[in-house]
Amino acid sequence: MITYLDTSAVLALHLDVPARPMVARALEETVCTSALALTEALALVDRLTDEVLVRADIEDELRLQWDRYHVIPLDQRCLDRATALMREQPLRLADALHLAAADRLPRPLRYVTLDPAQIPVALALGFDVDSP
Repeated sequence: MITYLDTSAVLALHLDVPARPMVARALEETVCTSALALTEALALVDRLTDEVLVRADIEDELRLQWDRYHVIPLDQRCLDRATALMREQPLRLADALHLAAADRLPRPLRYVTLDPAQIPVALALGFDVDSP
């Protein structure tokens, strides 16, 4: 089964949070994410801690792990799908982009997120959802 990680899951893999083991188990599969995830995750690192060395370590871990993901581009096809999803569902842009990227993948698909707002839409798209 293919697994898709949204930004919350990508970041959880590198933090001491309860969801970390769940996300780590997902790495046993083929793992995909959107091109947006790294940018979003790196921007969030500064909000997680004031400690410069801890931020640097998390950023290094994110970048090293990034090379192991199959990255789905945010091309016009993805943007158009995100637009349609936002018209149909109450979604934020970043969430719609993740869901649109995942929607390009063959089923069955496991969608891993820590964001409860994405779960009903992911289920409606026919994804199997892993969330704490």
